[in-house]
Amino acid sequence: MSAWTAERLRSLCLSLPSCVERFPFAPGLSVFFVAEKMFALSDLDGRPPAVSLKCDPEHSLFLRDTYPAVTAGYHLNKRHWNTVVLDGSLPDDLVVDLVRESYDLVVAGLPKHRRARLGDSSAQ
Repeated sequence: MSAWTAERLRSLCLSLPSCVERFPFAPGLSVFFVAEKMFALSDLDGRPPAVSLKCDPEHSLFLRDTYPAVTAGYHLNKRHWNTVVLDGSLPDDLVVDLVRESYDLVVAGLPKHRRARLGDSSAQ
């Protein structure tokens, strides 16, 4: 477990295929998209940083019950989104898995032709 910075989070998100970072809501509110769909959003100036991520509803409940740093998505659909405070209390591999899960859920929800453009083998 280690401290996460906005730059470390940005690097992780941008390492995912076809990820684009934009600021549609406010300067400093970084939003990460795949195929025009949001999968992560983070206040770059937050101390500690936090990120809102899409999550399977059952997994969301488990995470919220298990980790105090995981709460219902702030200003988002609380059934499908969690806000994760990156205060160092979560294992690094869990944070990476949660970002990837959010990305994968968004990609899985895309129409087949859009997934195929991303190189998603399940779209075949």
